[in-house]
Amino acid sequence: MTTPSAGPFTGPFTGRTLDDLGRDLRAGRTTAAELTALALDAIATGGAELNAFVTVDAAGAAEAARRADEELAAGIDRGPLHGIPAGVKDLIMIAGMRVTMGSRHFASHVADADAACVARLRRAGAVVVGTTTTHEFAYGPTGDRSAGGAARNPWDPSRMTGGSSAGSGAAVAAGLVPLALGTDTGGSVRIPAALCGVAGFKPAYGAIPADGVFPLSRTLDHVGVLAATASCCLLAYDALADSPVPVDSVDSVDSVDSVGEVRVGWLEPDSLFPTDPRVAGTARSAAGPVAGEVRMAPEVLELFRETYLAVQSGETAAVHADRLAAAPGLFDPEALDRLRQAAELPAWRYLRAMEARQALEEHAEALFGPYDVLATPTVPILAPPIGARESEAGGERIQVRAALLGMTSPWNVLGRPALTVPAGLVDGLPVGLQLIARPGGEARLFAAARQVESGQDRGAGLRA
Repeated sequence: MTTPSAGPFTGPFTGRTLDDLGRDLRAGRTTAAELTALALDAIATGGAELNAFVTVDAAGAAEAARRADEELAAGIDRGPLHGIPAGVKDLIMIAGMRVTMGSRHFASHVADADAACVARLRRAGAVVVGTTTTHEFAYGPTGDRSAGGAARNPWDPSRMTGGSSAGSGAAVAAGLVPLALGTDTGGSVRIPAALCGVAGFKPAYGAIPADGVFPLSRTLDHVGVLAATASCCLLAYDALADSPVPVDSVDSVDSVDSVGEVRVGWLEPDSLFPTDPRVAGTARSAAGPVAGEVRMAPEVLELFRETYLAVQSGETAAVHADRLAAAPGLFDPEALDRLRQAAELPAWRYLRAMEARQALEEHAEALFGPYDVLATPTVPILAPPIGARESEAGGERIQVRAALLGMTSPWNVLGRPALTVPAGLVDGLPVGLQLIARPGGEARLFAAARQVESGQDRGAGLRA
């Protein structure tokens, strides 16, 4: 299977899958030390223009790579991530490293201990090379508001990566590292993955523990992974999750038949948000023949939006109340304005929103109907220019933030697993196809994604 290549930026891991790298490591064609050196060199050179990384731990990464090589030589193999360089979003704690949350509030903060997901990453043998740029406090889907500056899209550095896992998307797309961790509260893994042309997986709520991750909205936050392909995301997920995908092996997900027939429904994008018709057409073509089409009712969409906004606002305001009172000037002005608005949310709206989630579960079940997986564009527009806050889609003037979140945020409200895979290019910029599953439907989700990826190689998409 081919993997996407980024535009003007191609690094040592461009077009390389975790399987490819693992085979080379185990065959002695490369070493973890060599892979880590390639990553560090790429981050220091081409990666600097993209602003994908905040803090790089060259010495720590080199030492971890040396241990990984020693273990392989001694017959100790920790699995598919053994010896693989990885980036970690700059609000996921890494013991002894500077982790800033993309904010001047934490410019000199050094983490005391590893987050649970980082501890699992290390236990799987991965080599942590550094922290990747985040939108300040993960409070934004654009990825261009951070104390260290905007992350830049490898396909066009004047464009947004999307956020908030901005540097993770840029780093993987540019081939600086083959794997990165992100967080996703309303789309913050899937949005940068889609706009940068890689795969990104938001698991079910709590599937990867969020202990040691600086919170944005505790009941919406998910830890996720970004990599070249869905298959790579699956390998990482299986190493990090409490309950790996329930199939006998990763290889068994290659065939839809191995988990039974997967019924995929096309979720009409204009029922979620006004969509650039070129984006819609590209994603629909990547999906190929599907079993049917569905639309989200306007009243259901409005309930999703109101619920998401109320839950996120209430929980985010609680996280930052003390900083907002003590040192408001340390926030980025855009984040400060949004936090002040969030702080004005009445408590009753938050409580009603939490209650509304059960009704939304029922609406979602009705929407899925006979389908195991729903497919729709991940983002309804192409990557906007850095700093843009308005754009156009479907003949309408739209707010960029609302557009970026329009297709992804409902699945955070419900905590359902969702995955984006590259669908193609429009005007030289990537388009993502989002696949959403029922709770417990990860095996079928990845089966559908594999079919999309293999179908692109054959010129076809999903089977009906």
